[in-house]
Amino acid sequence: MAITIKEVSTSDDYKNFVRFQFDLYKDNKYWVPPIINDEVKALQREYNPAFKFCASKYWLAYKDGKVAGRIGAIVNQLALQKTGENIGRFTRSEFIDDNEVVDALFEVAEKWLLEQGMKTVQGPLGYTNLDHQGMMIEGHSHLPSAASEYHLPYYKDQMTRLGYEKNIDWIEFRLFIKEIPAKAQRVSDMIITRNKLRVGHYNSTKELEPFAKDLFALLNTAFGELFSVVPLNEEMVDYYIKRYLTLMNPKFVKLVFDENDKLVAFIIGLPSLSEALQKAKGKIFPFGWWHLRKALKKPKVVDLMLTGILPEYQGKGVAAILINELQKVMLEHGVTDVETTGIFETNSKAIQNWKNYDHIQHKRKRCWTKELAS
Repeated sequence: MAITIKEVSTSDDYKNFVRFQFDLYKDNKYWVPPIINDEVKALQREYNPAFKFCASKYWLAYKDGKVAGRIGAIVNQLALQKTGENIGRFTRSEFIDDNEVVDALFEVAEKWLLEQGMKTVQGPLGYTNLDHQGMMIEGHSHLPSAASEYHLPYYKDQMTRLGYEKNIDWIEFRLFIKEIPAKAQRVSDMIITRNKLRVGHYNSTKELEPFAKDLFALLNTAFGELFSVVPLNEEMVDYYIKRYLTLMNPKFVKLVFDENDKLVAFIIGLPSLSEALQKAKGKIFPFGWWHLRKALKKPKVVDLMLTGILPEYQGKGVAAILINELQKVMLEHGVTDVETTGIFETNSKAIQNWKNYDHIQHKRKRCWTKELAS
């Protein structure tokens, strides 16, 4: 039967777009599902302020009357201004292992990007670097963090068949945490004294909330030149604070300030929500909230979500302070395993830092690229 492509436009279309993953990954013990309502809202202009600087469309592929794939395309004006190049993005691509389905999906997305004046396509990338990005190409037998991605092994082969090439990879580590050596504590204390720094510790969301906007301002500065990163404006900052702040356990967030109380570095650890999200099955109610709350309070694994250091403090050992302070909390809570989220394979300093721990490098995500034929 012929493949039918339908542009996503109705409420049911958006729900079908998100729910397709639940069919595709049914019984897959490694896939971590999103919260359906949150993901549906992220795709719609009335909920997501990224639409003020992005244009996007989404499509569903039907075969034999059933959804067989999905894809989105994004033109991010801030990214175009940053690079000076007409590079569009494909996003949230999921599909059965069927050449006709895959061809039809990427054809419609690439055609739309061409119509918008794009010369190149990259992806999977989202609206910002805090959105979905990267396609898993290694590590399919490992549970990803809630902030990472999971894809099926045949995706890599399909992308190669379509003529896509590697742009850049993110790699991920599993760290095994042990007691902090006395020498490491002495070094951390010395760096704090030498640079006149202090570490902020928090027990509640209320205590952490006043620093949220400063944290995002630091993020914009520290990450500004990285691949695919666009600055987050005030509306986007408010959007992410509202979406994610209540999901944090503040005890696993450490902030570092200078002698003038200026925020110079941060690290965000999040008790792993992966198993809790699997149990929630895409819904907060009636019991999803309970699984998430339990995971936040009694973590077995911690995910390292974000680390940011002002450029003038990079290379001064501040990263050692952040890890040391977070490690103390993890040990207090009985956490021994840590999942890093994606680190660019070119970030040799961060990679070497994780290699100082007992570790495995077990997952890899890829951003693909292709020149669009006019």
